[in-house]
Amino acid sequence: MVDVPPPFIPGAFVGAAHHYRLRVYFEDTDLSGIVYHANYLRYMERARSDMLRIAGIDQRAAMEAGEGAWAVTDLAIKYVRPAKLEDDLLVISTVEAVRGASVIIAQRILRGQDELTNGRVTAAFLSPEGRPRRQPARWASCFTAIMNGETIPC
Repeated sequence: MVDVPPPFIPGAFVGAAHHYRLRVYFEDTDLSGIVYHANYLRYMERARSDMLRIAGIDQRAAMEAGEGAWAVTDLAIKYVRPAKLEDDLLVISTVEAVRGASVIIAQRILRGQDELTNGRVTAAFLSPEGRPRRQPARWASCFTAIMNGETIPC
């Protein structure tokens, strides 16, 4: 029998904020050891996906049932400081607004107490035909609870 380490749990809610931990690997960097700019978007996407998973929002089931899928419709990002090879990072995500067919999530990437990047993402729920569609009511309730720092009802 092989000793297996405990499962790595990258994300968790801390009040109204979702915290997602990650480490910068060689593949994330350019030749100078600095994180390539597009990888910050990957880190933010992973954090948002983890937040939804923990909240009980099953994106895959919605797609497979033909209900629809999330798509980023607006994105703003600001790079403050570079992340480097071997850095331990924390992505903090907070829900800023919940609308019928969309949600706005603010995200910050930190190294220790230093903010490296911040961004704001609008994700819309789209029908299989690619048109905006009202997100499931249970999901809207989950996002509202998260935004208000309440216990997640999902």
